[in-house]
Amino acid sequence: MIRSDNKAFSPEQYAKRLRVVLGMLLLIALTLIVRAVDLQLLDDGFLEGQGDARFTRVAKLSAVRGAIYDRNGETLAASMPVDTVWASPREIMKASDQLPKLAEALNRDPKWLTQVLTSNLERDFVYLVRHMRPSDASQVAALKIPGVYLLREYQRFYPAGEVTGHLLGFTKKYDDIGQEGLELAYDRWLGAEAGAKRVIQDRYGRTVEDIESIRAPRPGSDLVTSIDLRIQYLAYRELKSAVQLHRAKAGSMVVLDVDSGEILAMVNQPSYNPNDRDQVSAARYRNRAATDIFEPGSSIKPFVAAAGIASGRFHPNTIIDTTPFRVGAKLIEDHKFLGSVPLTTVLAKSSNAGMVKMAMTLTPQSMHDTLSAFGFGQVSGSGYPGESAGLLNDAAHWGRIGQATMSYGYGLSVTPLQLAHAYSTLASGGISRPATLRRVDEPVVGERVLDERVARELLTMMESVVSQDGTGQGAALAGYRVAGKTGTAWTAAAGGYSTDRYKATFGGVVPASHPRLAAIVVIDEPGGRLFYGGDVAAPVFANVMAGALRLLGVPPDGLERVPDATLVQASRGSE
Repeated sequence: MIRSDNKAFSPEQYAKRLRVVLGMLLLIALTLIVRAVDLQLLDDGFLEGQGDARFTRVAKLSAVRGAIYDRNGETLAASMPVDTVWASPREIMKASDQLPKLAEALNRDPKWLTQVLTSNLERDFVYLVRHMRPSDASQVAALKIPGVYLLREYQRFYPAGEVTGHLLGFTKKYDDIGQEGLELAYDRWLGAEAGAKRVIQDRYGRTVEDIESIRAPRPGSDLVTSIDLRIQYLAYRELKSAVQLHRAKAGSMVVLDVDSGEILAMVNQPSYNPNDRDQVSAARYRNRAATDIFEPGSSIKPFVAAAGIASGRFHPNTIIDTTPFRVGAKLIEDHKFLGSVPLTTVLAKSSNAGMVKMAMTLTPQSMHDTLSAFGFGQVSGSGYPGESAGLLNDAAHWGRIGQATMSYGYGLSVTPLQLAHAYSTLASGGISRPATLRRVDEPVVGERVLDERVARELLTMMESVVSQDGTGQGAALAGYRVAGKTGTAWTAAAGGYSTDRYKATFGGVVPASHPRLAAIVVIDEPGGRLFYGGDVAAPVFANVMAGALRLLGVPPDGLERVPDATLVQASRGSE
């Protein structure tokens, strides 16, 4: 062998060099083998962890919140699919030249986007835009920017908007968790539980392979309510029209099915649209029909009359002298003197003097027991969040003046829902059934709280209220017998009552011969020339009931009623 300096290697030198080269090769091979064993057997957990950290992700499996339907299957609330764009700041900043394109696709300011990402470099997750329309989010995905990902979520949508706003309430803006109304009351029923799975993703965030299921998603259960959306629309339209016409501060209406206690409609004015979260404020989303209490005025009189008739001392034709008189220092008198008239006329003309004279013959406890049996001072059983029980003091605390004023609706407080439930109990022949916001498919037995004979006599008496000479003639319906009662009460103010601010109410039952529907209308502080319950609230009742009876296919219940002769001579009384 010839060396570079033209001198030949000796055999010994060649063999020595050969051994050195072979030794080095063997050492390299041994090093590679040891490293391979270390990587494959001894340190495989570390490597798998590093690989997982780069390509394995735990993906959220979104679950759909249950829908809410009316009794006929119309959708009241549903969750619509949307996409949320999120990013890994450290990944995306490696492609910072793509930020202007991303900002344009997100419809965001580039400076804002840069600030969000650079201020969160230590985090692996940051939201960029929540709840984008899938069509818009697909444009973001098409950019294929490393570190930008999409997450499928759901957004709550209310097709009827403000027509059902107070009733349904709403969920959190970005999380399907009930906050108000039925969404809150049935949150556990409607709520869904997201699942999770482990996946392998490429550098663009696309799923390459599903590795394992960690937790299966659990969708929420659907809720079928008692609401009839058709009647809900009717009530909403008529109430809104009346509030605007009479320049009222607010209004509420509740419609119940007499046989089942189902709430067919519950509306308030002013309303709000739960789809527009800018409108969501406590002052707007409060469901006045269930939470707000007021003194009912003369609309309470049928239940006081029930106590009188049930005592056996009075019947519809019992003559009562309505001459003004005093209870303690308080003078009890009517807007117009009626003289001595039957109890039916006392109710029809809403005579305070006549009602007080009857009430003062009863013991406070018996009167209290009757009012309590109709549900006053108690919640209706609807389960609506925040429902008030009203106020009915113990009889021991009434006193003579307290008992007198309570007989025409002052000194106790009720909610529109509570008052509607009481009228429904009267309409069902004295059987109390819990008010419910869920559809009822089986007969509801209920509890008897008043003798059926007394209840029927009262309904007949209440028909005279809606007669041509009664205070509630505005609630009359062609072809149907209507039983009802008007109410016009002063609004409580600091130090007493305001004599120029009123609550106008009407409670009624149709058809009177075989009651199917009971309803309450409350108009708060009408600001126009008309403010009596018969002028302001009764027409709303008539318009809604006319449509509801047609929708439900309820047949007319007989010939026109002939007014009682004793009512013809009397003029309108105080309400």
